[in-house]
Amino acid sequence: MTIKLILAIVTITLAFVFYTIGVFSERHSGSLRIKHVVMFGLGLFFDTIGTTIMSAIAKNGATANFSLHQITGMAAIILMAFHLLWAIYVLIKGTEKAKSKFHKFSLLVWLFWLIPYIVGMIIGIGV
Repeated sequence: MTIKLILAIVTITLAFVFYTIGVFSERHSGSLRIKHVVMFGLGLFFDTIGTTIMSAIAKNGATANFSLHQITGMAAIILMAFHLLWAIYVLIKGTEKAKSKFHKFSLLVWLFWLIPYIVGMIIGIGV
């Protein structure tokens, strides 16, 4: 296992930890707060770093085709970025009702994010 792969695994795992804490602490608290938005941002940051490292590793590999894992991974990052921007908007301009219902959207984004995360683990085990 190379240092690049270890770094990618660590950063993707940090993304999982921060994003999960953000989503479920928001759900538990019943209302969107700044600490949740910070966790979403950290999750996005570490996911982007990990995905960038994984992409660099994949470029050195034999395959040039886009896989389901790559497509869902990029879609997850885009969705996470939209989720973060929407969270910032709801936190600043949203009503209390919007803040209390935001967790439904957060959970959907988190569930979608799990697809490339789990597929990546399965691919990694098979290598």
